Amino acid sequence: MSAWLPAAPCTPGQCVERSRAAAAVPLAVLRLIAVALLLLAGVAVVLTPLGRGRPRRWGTVPAAVVRCWCRWIVRAVGVRVRVTGAAPPGGGLLLVANHVSWLDVPLLAAVRPARMLAKSDIRRWPVAGPVAARGGVLFIERDRLRALPDTVATIADTLREGAAVAVFPEGSTWCGRAQGRFRRAVFQAALDAGVPVQPVRIRYRSRERAVSTVPAFVGEDTLLASLWRVASARGLTAEVEVRPVIAPDRHSDRRTLAHAAQGRAPSKSMCAL
Repeated sequence: MSAWLPAAPCTPGQCVERSRAAAAVPLAVLRLIAVALLLLAGVAVVLTPLGRGRPRRWGTVPAAVVRCWCRWIVRAVGVRVRVTGAAPPGGGLLLVANHVSWLDVPLLAAVRPARMLAKSDIRRWPVAGPVAARGGVLFIERDRLRALPDTVATIADTLREGAAVAVFPEGSTWCGRAQGRFRRAVFQAALDAGVPVQPVRIRYRSRERAVSTVPAFVGEDTLLASLWRVASARGLTAEVEVRPVIAPDRHSDRRTLAHAAQGRAPSKSMCAL
């Protein structure tokens, strides 16, 4: 565990429930095929010359198109999307959200397309690395404490340029019934750049409206196992609550800003099924 990338106590065995209503195997397979096709379409937009005779970045694609594409990704895997709250403002903005699942990334982009943070190792991954780079991902060395000031400076510079940056300040995924503490470092970038912070709360609910841990991607869980668990579930809904913007002059230090963005005292206990 590092200061920049803490670990949550949640594990698949203790925290992730089995879906009470499972979809038939053919439907789950069709859902995964639909997701794959949408991802390939996104890769084609980013990596192939379309219209301008050169590879495009997500920043050159209309925001409405990106938002719709991200919603389709989540809907294709069988999860309904419900977004409430005010639309985020334009210009430099720090989007912060709790972190439960890989689904959180397209859900945040459906609120407002933003540059995401990712560990530097991803840059060297086949296919995913070039796509992430074209998509405007900010690569950071999250395991090195000495790199933290440079990371904060990079985020601040991006915010000053008028871009939105999306961050999961808990530093790790939690199951959804338990929650981590928002780490303060990233909020310093918003203070340095003088931009507002937009908190977003993500919840996953079952058909019975109870909080569901089925979409959680925690501990030693594999992406393949998580994908299948979500695709084979029925009645999942992703609730995205866009909370009021916190103006840059409301808080003078990152500690109080992080606490205000989280909105409540964090839970440090593990969930119990």
